[in-house]
Amino acid sequence: MNVEQVQNTHPELVSAETPVLQVQNLEVTYYTDAGRAKALDDLSFSLKAGEKLGIVGESGSGKSTLALAMMQMIKSPGRIEGGQVYVDGTELMALNAEDMRRSRLQKIAYIPQGAMNSLNPVMRIGAQMVDAVISHVENESKAETKERCMLALESVDLARGTFKMFPHELSGGMKQRVCIAIGILLQPQVIIADEPTSALDVVTQRQVMETIDRVRKKINAAVILIGHDMGLMAQFVDKVAVMYAGRLVEVSTVRQMFTDPQQPYSKALINCLPNLDNKGVFQGIPGLAPSLLRLPGGCAFHPRCELARDICKTSRPEPQSDKSGRSVICHLFDKEAQNEPSS
Repeated sequence: MNVEQVQNTHPELVSAETPVLQVQNLEVTYYTDAGRAKALDDLSFSLKAGEKLGIVGESGSGKSTLALAMMQMIKSPGRIEGGQVYVDGTELMALNAEDMRRSRLQKIAYIPQGAMNSLNPVMRIGAQMVDAVISHVENESKAETKERCMLALESVDLARGTFKMFPHELSGGMKQRVCIAIGILLQPQVIIADEPTSALDVVTQRQVMETIDRVRKKINAAVILIGHDMGLMAQFVDKVAVMYAGRLVEVSTVRQMFTDPQQPYSKALINCLPNLDNKGVFQGIPGLAPSLLRLPGGCAFHPRCELARDICKTSRPEPQSDKSGRSVICHLFDKEAQNEPSS
């Protein structure tokens, strides 16, 4: 049986094995008066349909830049220097502006970080949803478009009456769910949620995350969750990717990440989490994240790393993978570099 026959008879098997999202060697650079800052440095990963990836890291590590680059929404002085982003076989970076506009919402959707500022304050919710549909879908009647919007609102636990309301009439959590509803109007294969629970209380945070998960299951979309909350990641995602200075320094399953992190920066992030054994003791990571304009030589984390060796200061580590699929960028994970002397 060839691939086409499998697709026709068992589409669920193909979707389970073939990545719906593939990011390959993506690079983004910001050109400033102070110099050239590489915000994304040769970044690659993939996701299958229905899979959930959490991206964590300190502020300035490149998380939001990654989301905007995948949507082709990098603004000057930023520039996408290279790489490919494939969604269901379509190479987004090769599309012109009009084709990319149509791909947004249809193939890949972005749930912005600040729902409070993402909705037009002088337009009703329904009008904003209808605008999103008619800019992408042709030959759909007004009644069909309205019903599509109503169903999207109901799928995120909002009443149909929300369609006629203004943003100021909604709570923060309701606004966030409206953004989710707009993101799923055209059932995209990939959903990027950029810190969707920021500025929300813990109860509303859980409601929003449950909403995203329920929607993901319904349309079988791959989800990228960007944030700082490691506890939230532990409860929600399947895989965790740790970013530092524009690189994915470790990508592993959520269980591997929280029970046996390999990269020293990943370990430091996990150790910062409060636990019952050390009540009232707060631990941070010494030093500061490096400026992208002046990255240290070798491994960018070596000035803050307690396990740094001489090779870490001079040689840039490359991704290493094991049999489980875990990827780590660290000389300590590289068997050939383990014999180098320590600092």
